[in-house]
Amino acid sequence: MNAPLPTTPQIAAFDAEWQRLDFLVWCLSRNRHGEPVNDAEVARLRELQAQVNVLRDPGGIWEVTLGFGLSHVEYDILACVLGPELEPRLGWAFQNMQSGATQPWATRALIQELLALDVGQGELLRRALAPGAPLRRRRLLRQDQDGPYRPIVPEPWLLARLTGRPLDLPPPPGACAVEQDASWADLVLPPGRLAMLREFLLWVEQRETVVERWGGQSVGGPLALFAGPSGTGKTFAASVIAHELGWRLYRVDLGRLVSKYVGETEENLNRLFDAAHGQPMVLQFDEADALFSKRGEIKEARDRYANMEVSHLLTRIESHDGPCILTTNLRKQLDSAFTRRFQMVVEFPRPDAAARAELWRRLLPPRAPLDPTLDMRFLGNAVALTGGGIRNAALHAAYLAAATDAPIGLPYIAHAVWRELAKEGRELNSQDLGALAAHLPSELTDED
Repeated sequence: MNAPLPTTPQIAAFDAEWQRLDFLVWCLSRNRHGEPVNDAEVARLRELQAQVNVLRDPGGIWEVTLGFGLSHVEYDILACVLGPELEPRLGWAFQNMQSGATQPWATRALIQELLALDVGQGELLRRALAPGAPLRRRRLLRQDQDGPYRPIVPEPWLLARLTGRPLDLPPPPGACAVEQDASWADLVLPPGRLAMLREFLLWVEQRETVVERWGGQSVGGPLALFAGPSGTGKTFAASVIAHELGWRLYRVDLGRLVSKYVGETEENLNRLFDAAHGQPMVLQFDEADALFSKRGEIKEARDRYANMEVSHLLTRIESHDGPCILTTNLRKQLDSAFTRRFQMVVEFPRPDAAARAELWRRLLPPRAPLDPTLDMRFLGNAVALTGGGIRNAALHAAYLAAATDAPIGLPYIAHAVWRELAKEGRELNSQDLGALAAHLPSELTDED
């Protein structure tokens, strides 16, 4: 997981980097006009270089802010790429120094000239900017096309990390943001399930140690399957994972991605994963059973094409640099060959009586007036609702009570639970409310 966001005053700690770049710009400008740099100016450059080295030492501000260390040439590149964003004067200077440029970003050619690198050192610079090199692999910067005269731009999350600005990434194509604040304290699950969720988080938080430092195999993702009945907290748990990382959760709408036209589904998936790859976001795919159901006999060309779409989706998910969570209400329909690909499979059970009592306590509005006789243990034992059902019933009871300016009591709770059970579309009788039946308003049982 990324290090905590720095506060704005920490930005001042990087001033030596921008002062050095300023001075290098001035030296390059003089050099282009055939004016040599004198001894006093060389001494000033060495002084600034010494200040910069302190920032880049192990344990320095760069390593503390990023959460990992880089080589000297990588820090030079990063400073040149960030400079125009954090110090506008550098942006104007970079644009003026690149004839015909319409943007302020540094190019590899400008960085090589600015740092006075010879041909051999220029090759090291090129390698440091290659797609598989740490700067690109860690998504610190991006370059739409490789080449010495292509602009190099910092990634949004890095700017947010350095400045303390909120990170507001646009949703990737085919996805929408899930606006839900949630923390571990909000989850009502058995201890074993909570432990599994925390272990899944380790695959993100400890990747730097296991893969980069220890040489462990990089498997992409990580990928988790959350299985269980509707309303048991699968999306809520995904929100907790995203909140713990400080990232956004995006729900992928497969209906917007899957197309009847050959090849178009794959193109849509590619656009989704290309936009999300390596970004600080969690992707959630609902109804995984519809995608990864048990494979049957291929009877027509469409069946073969559907299998190709699933294979392509699996390939992109497994190569995606970022957590993906698939949810399902029907785990038994999933092909076991697919489930082996998940780093974690978490079953979300229906809450027991104790968990239901805790959910009632948490989900009734905290500042609402409650009838003194309202007993959460009684509610937990009365009707076996899921967490989603309890949330709906708790809010419905609150609105009923608010309409009469009265405390929330058992008649309102019974009324709300009756409405919630009616959503299932089956015939109801008062016995479905268990011990709550005695508190159900009689007019409800007389409804057609």
